[in-house]
Amino acid sequence: MTPAWTLISAFAAALIVLLLPARAAMASRVVALVASIIGAVAAGSACLAKLANPDAAPWSFDREWIPNLGSRFHLAADGLSLTLLFLTGITAIAGVLFSWNIEKRPRAFFAFFMTIIGGVYGVFLSRDAFLLFVFYEIVILPKYMLIAIWGSTNKEYGAMKLTMYSIGASSLILIGLVAAYAAAGATSFDIAHLAAATYPPAMQAWAFPVLFLGFAVLAGIWPFHTWAPTGHVAAPTAASMLLAGVVMKLGAFGALCVAMPLFPQGFEQYKALIAGLAVVGIIYGALTALSQKDLKFIIGYSSVSHMGFILLGLAAANHWGLRGAVLQMISHGIIAGLLFGIAGRVVYERTHTRDLTELGRFDLWKSLPGAALAFTLATAASMGLPGFSGFVAEISVIIGLWQVYPWLTIAVAAGIILTGVFSLRALYRAFFPEREAGAAPPPKLPPLTWPEISAMGLLLAVSIAIGIYPKPWVQLIDDGLRSPLFQSILSLP
Repeated sequence: MTPAWTLISAFAAALIVLLLPARAAMASRVVALVASIIGAVAAGSACLAKLANPDAAPWSFDREWIPNLGSRFHLAADGLSLTLLFLTGITAIAGVLFSWNIEKRPRAFFAFFMTIIGGVYGVFLSRDAFLLFVFYEIVILPKYMLIAIWGSTNKEYGAMKLTMYSIGASSLILIGLVAAYAAAGATSFDIAHLAAATYPPAMQAWAFPVLFLGFAVLAGIWPFHTWAPTGHVAAPTAASMLLAGVVMKLGAFGALCVAMPLFPQGFEQYKALIAGLAVVGIIYGALTALSQKDLKFIIGYSSVSHMGFILLGLAAANHWGLRGAVLQMISHGIIAGLLFGIAGRVVYERTHTRDLTELGRFDLWKSLPGAALAFTLATAASMGLPGFSGFVAEISVIIGLWQVYPWLTIAVAAGIILTGVFSLRALYRAFFPEREAGAAPPPKLPPLTWPEISAMGLLLAVSIAIGIYPKPWVQLIDDGLRSPLFQSILSLP
């Protein structure tokens, strides 16, 4: 199976679900699950093929699309893209399983869900800047609809805030891409062509921050991060998983594969500022998470903090830093998806509360021991403990940071300590609270379902697999970083 099946399966599923009879709720779930599995298998098989034959040319599909603009329907998948495609496939499967109980307009729900997945696949595969922008925009409307219709906790406000931030950021991206296209001769939107052009330093000084910020807003860069916690909390479980797991990675991917290679001299001027903002985001997100009482808000601000490691790896602009940034994209996507799945679907759907104080009376470690175990392991992964993907990713970023800005590692260490503090606080108060003697017995809760157990097991297995044996992932990412696209970045002083 070629990587093209990721796109085909996602968009075909969205169309098929819409054509199903109005009451075909189970059929909608099955179609979405099968399509998600096909996408993950296609990405996984392509990863294995690349590992088995690393010298093989990357898969590519290149056809004429809009000749008047010089834009082509050019898709390709190197090792770096393949890892992110696999992340998307795994997140999609888990998202469908955690949404197995959706009864309100399931056809529309899964159609929007699979459209987002298709748009994400398209961004990771696109090698034409205009095509990438189109896929990037495809994701916006379904995000809004999932939150506004199926969300909770100020859902219309959260959906609108996320959409306005996305539209504003997209306008910056479009300005940056059009500027690069015009300055490169207005003949092609091919990313490699645009990156090979020579842009005046004065142009790069303004074009880079415009283009980078457009992508970085979706990556949750401080202080333009405020859409993220609000959107995560308002979104239904599967949408929270998609937002934190893969949609935020679109911004990081665009910053790495478009903004930085197109304007390397502009990046050189601003990389210290980016590193500083990333560190602020790490510490700010951790401190804010520490003050929250809502479990989903804690995870939301945790995402802001962890996304700071990705931006920090990009700012390091060396091999360790970029490798760590991509590993963190994968690791955070898996861990955040698991945490949001447990908090939103397993806990909230049964207790109807996310307040840490209120959750204490349910004795979750007794009434839902499987969920307590999964959340404990996910917390360990989020804290970056050895044996989990978070450790591999964060240590790579820190090594890269030490080679460029060693003095920032002290602040990053403080952020890691704070991460441990708010993570353990949330785990203890939500799942292992102290109960007073003579307190009323906790209410009985429905046991875990097989879709929930399967989703939790899948995400945990991937995080542990990366943590124990990261070599295949590192090989794939390094293959992508050897592309000529990144040599202007890696050669920076």
